[in-house]
Amino acid sequence: MQAPNSIPFLDLVAPHVELEKELTEVFRKALLSAGFVGGPMVEEFERDFAKFCDSNYAVAVNSGTDALRFALMACGVQAGDVVVTVPHTFIATTEAISQVGATPEFIDIDEETYNLSPSRLKEYLERDCVRDNTGRLLSRRSQRPVKAVVPVHLYGQMADMDPILRLCREYDLVLVEDACQAHGAKYFSREMNRWMTAGSMGNAAGFSFYPGKNLGACGEAGAATTNDPSVAAKMRMIRDHGQATKYYHDMEGYNGRIDAIQAGLLHVKLGHLEAWNNLRREHAAEYNRLLAGHAEVVRPHEPAWSRAVYHLYVVRVHDRDHLIQYLKEKGIGSGIHYPIPLHLQKAYADRGYAAGDLPVATRIAGEIVSLPMFPQLTGEQQARVIDEVLAFASGSKNGSEPEAAVSGAATTRS
Repeated sequence: MQAPNSIPFLDLVAPHVELEKELTEVFRKALLSAGFVGGPMVEEFERDFAKFCDSNYAVAVNSGTDALRFALMACGVQAGDVVVTVPHTFIATTEAISQVGATPEFIDIDEETYNLSPSRLKEYLERDCVRDNTGRLLSRRSQRPVKAVVPVHLYGQMADMDPILRLCREYDLVLVEDACQAHGAKYFSREMNRWMTAGSMGNAAGFSFYPGKNLGACGEAGAATTNDPSVAAKMRMIRDHGQATKYYHDMEGYNGRIDAIQAGLLHVKLGHLEAWNNLRREHAAEYNRLLAGHAEVVRPHEPAWSRAVYHLYVVRVHDRDHLIQYLKEKGIGSGIHYPIPLHLQKAYADRGYAAGDLPVATRIAGEIVSLPMFPQLTGEQQARVIDEVLAFASGSKNGSEPEAAVSGAATTRS
């Protein structure tokens, strides 16, 4: 339970209290119709979520991990393929790749956006790959065919998609967007000369509706989007035991269907998502204003081609762990997204990566801290958060950490 003057990292109570009547009506509708799996509520949400993403199709499933996995499968990624992605992301990105039977290979991230670096992707394709005698592109690391790229739109900001898409076209690679944190994020395509929406630019995309996301279910849920009708049809079969029609199985699939009640709850929230995203952008602008001129705290970088939706507001400081302890003692929530890059996780120890292989991701992982961010955050709360961050940063800069951080650090070590 939060103390009266504490500031949570995330407030999941306020939006549900605000929408209690509408959300409760979804349960009533499901009970009266016994429509618990599939049906009108799922179809309605899929239609409107596809429209929100400027995509032709949306396929609702039971998690963001399944959304990515089914998207990769439907786009033709198979066992033995290599899928290129970044190490600075949640492990669901690479779990989806591995669960298809493919192998994730990592490239470093951009220093400013923390997303996939187009220049690093170009280096990987030119330097770390080779053509076999049939013309297939093979990874030098694994000698396996390189099939796809998964850029992650991390923290609510899209990767620089134009150069990534050009490289995918040049090397005949599938592109699946990991948009699990980017519901409604925009990208200005210099090639198309217009704003594009996360989930509309690749062969397919995966979204998570984990409760803490900008669009969150009251439990687990996800969706995949695509503009390709054949990919959409295949994802629908994969999520439903490989059925083309009931009891006629074109393939072995999965039980990856979304619950109708979750789809109904998400549809209610979808009507508020644009307003909530705008509030997040306003909060990010206020954080930026309060931090302006304080070089000891590195603010998020939002390029001119981006309209981020700030699923997270992530800064960089030199003494991150002590700052988190200090904020905790001041009653302020915070987080780390993510403390260990994937190439250094035990789960991938057999892949042969070392910290020096991907230096930007490795360094940033030790400096990042996520500050409170949710639509109902107040200006007073933001001012207090930044006052405490700057008090800590100033003390660390001068070699005299605030007392709470010193005592807290000693307790942590004992």
